[in-house]
Amino acid sequence: MASPIVFLSPPAATLFRFPPLPEPQTIPPPHFNLPFTIPDSLYVSALDAKVPITIAAVYAVTAKALNLYNKSTGKKPWAISKTKAFNAFVILHNVFLAVYSAWTWVGMLNGLRSSVLSPAGPNGWAGTVDSLCRFHGPAGFGNALSYNENQGAWESMSGATHLTAEGSPSRASPGRLWNEGLAFYGWLFYISKFYEVVDTLIILAKGKYSSTLQTYHHAGAMMAMWAGMRYMATPIWIFVFFNSAIHALMYTYFTVTAFNIRVPTIIKRTLTSLQISQFVIGASCAMIHSFISYLVPVEVKTNLANAAAAAASSIAATATDAPSGFLDGFKQTLFGAAEAAGAAAVVSSPADSSHEAASYVTQYQKVDCITTTGATFAIWLNVVYLLPLTYLFVSFFISSYLRRSKAEGVRAKSNPDRRRSNVILAEKASWDAAKGIEREVYGKNNEGAVVEDSDSSSGSVSGNDMLHPSSAAKVNGVKPKANGKANGKANGKKH
Repeated sequence: MASPIVFLSPPAATLFRFPPLPEPQTIPPPHFNLPFTIPDSLYVSALDAKVPITIAAVYAVTAKALNLYNKSTGKKPWAISKTKAFNAFVILHNVFLAVYSAWTWVGMLNGLRSSVLSPAGPNGWAGTVDSLCRFHGPAGFGNALSYNENQGAWESMSGATHLTAEGSPSRASPGRLWNEGLAFYGWLFYISKFYEVVDTLIILAKGKYSSTLQTYHHAGAMMAMWAGMRYMATPIWIFVFFNSAIHALMYTYFTVTAFNIRVPTIIKRTLTSLQISQFVIGASCAMIHSFISYLVPVEVKTNLANAAAAAASSIAATATDAPSGFLDGFKQTLFGAAEAAGAAAVVSSPADSSHEAASYVTQYQKVDCITTTGATFAIWLNVVYLLPLTYLFVSFFISSYLRRSKAEGVRAKSNPDRRRSNVILAEKASWDAAKGIEREVYGKNNEGAVVEDSDSSSGSVSGNDMLHPSSAAKVNGVKPKANGKANGKANGKKH
């Protein structure tokens, strides 16, 4: 007999549509159990596509124009960047983002704890996946609401609709992630992406250049968060939860370094690992949602004799139908086993077994995690946004690994007993790649890296001067030596 299980299935081709269908409209957060109320009109207006597109375009053009200005002045720091008020602002900027990010993470954690079912529960991983894939409707496995684009309406497999008079999910229903915090904290996190461009302004004020990748990173984050919130896409909780945690740690680090406090190398490397891993892991986790499906038990009232005949016929068909070829067999193995089991699972309900004419039977029906064109668009927009960052990391890694392997081969000729293993070389190449990504995202002058590598063979800049651009109280113009080492402390004084 079938049971609630999770499996992979290919997404319907009809979900890949641009532009995506406008329905369903975004549902504002509830007015209960939240720190404050966001006006519905403001909430909906901010998710108009023109808002992030306009702000991202203005930001990109402004960053390019100020890059040209800094070039024309010989990268001379602006007068304001040398003032105490500027340094105080930068510190407050870091503190604010650190505290805000931590607050967002705690809020999301509480929301997840209130809505996500444990895989140790009676429905196993299917219950957990259902609580993560379905944001709306009453709590309970199979009780969620999903939007049917063909019908143009919200529906529930259990019949527990909990719809408003307008036909949308109730904002008063607790137990699902959207009402438990994602609608509130996710929207504020989206808005925070507009404020984070202050990082770029700080770099520019110091006479530095804003790299193309940094501009892309900030503008892309605006669009990615907008799409996830506007279309209420399932994976957006991952972006909010994990990115807020990493930002809380990062901006805390930037604040500490602004006060000339030395941070242990292990902490720097851990931060860098988290920063880079979120690119690869985030894209993978978002993409897999399009392929996740699971079985949900549904009680159906039917004639008992017909139900038994249908079950027998389904089981016989499942046993006799053989795949027509290797490809069909592989697809059935990967995607079809759970669906076949679900089709055959028609079980009489003991409560109604005394009624011969009609009885409730349990049918396990397939449910796709992603069911709308809007959510599909949001997922793949996030994947496309993260691809260049992942590609750069891989490129930096390969380049560094090949360079280190060549250098190690030369060194090993004079001391073959101390040749480093490929694992060590790969680890060091990973740090080089991480630093390369950070230099691209936070500027070309290494003021954005947070890792430290004492290996002189790497040929890369290292040391305490590799800080975020907003650590303005420390960074004031680093002069590199010919061997690639930084010559000059972070506060601008010479050795």
